[in-house]
Amino acid sequence: MNRKRVVILGATGSIGESALNVARDIPERMEIVGLAAKSNAQKLAAAANEVRPESVCLVDETQIDVLRKALDYQPRILSGEAGLLEIACLIDAHMVLVAIVGTGGLRPALAAIKAGKDLAVASKEILVMAGEIVMREARDKSVHVLPVDSEHNAIFQCLEAARLRAGRDDVVGSPRDVRRIILTASGGPFRETPRTRFNSITPEQALKHPTWNMGPKITIDSATLFNKGLEMIEAHWLFAVEMDRVEVVIHPQSIVHSMVEFTDGSTLAQLSYSNMCFPIQYAVTWPDRVPNSLPPLDFSKLSKLEFSTPRYEDFPALNLARRAGETGGTSPAVMNAANEVAVSAFLDRKVRFTEIWGIVEQVMNQHTPVAHPDLDAILGADQWARAQAQECLQSAKA
Repeated sequence: MNRKRVVILGATGSIGESALNVARDIPERMEIVGLAAKSNAQKLAAAANEVRPESVCLVDETQIDVLRKALDYQPRILSGEAGLLEIACLIDAHMVLVAIVGTGGLRPALAAIKAGKDLAVASKEILVMAGEIVMREARDKSVHVLPVDSEHNAIFQCLEAARLRAGRDDVVGSPRDVRRIILTASGGPFRETPRTRFNSITPEQALKHPTWNMGPKITIDSATLFNKGLEMIEAHWLFAVEMDRVEVVIHPQSIVHSMVEFTDGSTLAQLSYSNMCFPIQYAVTWPDRVPNSLPPLDFSKLSKLEFSTPRYEDFPALNLARRAGETGGTSPAVMNAANEVAVSAFLDRKVRFTEIWGIVEQVMNQHTPVAHPDLDAILGADQWARAQAQECLQSAKA
């Protein structure tokens, strides 16, 4: 029985909280050795006081005194971007769980891989922006990149089941025999809302997700379906399948987390209640299945499981993401950055809900993609896209 020593980057967010719950539930299999957060010193200290990691990191250096005073023991305290890189490479850690929203998790993720740590990926931006680099580095270092998103974790489990059944020793997630990867989407709060009402959607309405409890940015992405678009690109890199083999279906109940259709017409699916502790635990304990306190499905209480085709014209994010993924290079990073700016503007009531898609498309249309970019080119494209998106916002005001 192996006890995994884990560093959590983004410990005060929803994924970080779920990871802490997993550690509480299976302490014999998961030990937290490092916690990092951006700026919430009090919440980071509360978590650290409970699980007692040897190291903690707060990126916001102005809050270090608050953190130090709130701690009731004396861990090693790191700060700033340099501290984030250092905690991602702790000698005693086996795995780094990256749950940082936005681009801030990219450099720590690559640092962890170079240090030989397995990576549990919850931050979509890491693979969307730099999937080619991340997966190449992981192969070169012989480390595992394990998905924490419920959808990709479901696909991972389906592919792993197929691999074990066939008695093969090839790489987990091999695309051999896969016809389609099918990502499920709840459809968000506006799944049945007529397009004619989209312009009146408020941030408060968009933040009311029907099945998942998530942070504000990813909740808005769920409402626009950009989250599913980002996940399509993630799946392309994680499982080495072409974009045209990655599809999306609407599944309002969020019980079937994703499916894999094989070349013989058979389909494997992974089902569970909507709780991020399920995929986090499997990423940490893989390849083992470990008993826990999470509730199993009660099929007698599942009245129905519904599936439908997305409304592509009403929710343009899916086609924009497919275009970015098929183009490759710096295009996904540009799409992601423009979306972040547009979502922030919507939450600040500076643009309407429908303008999120328009801003992203405008920026993508203005971009000349760079093929096989290095990290500097990716980050440069990210900054360019943010500046262009801001210009779009200013033009919209004029």
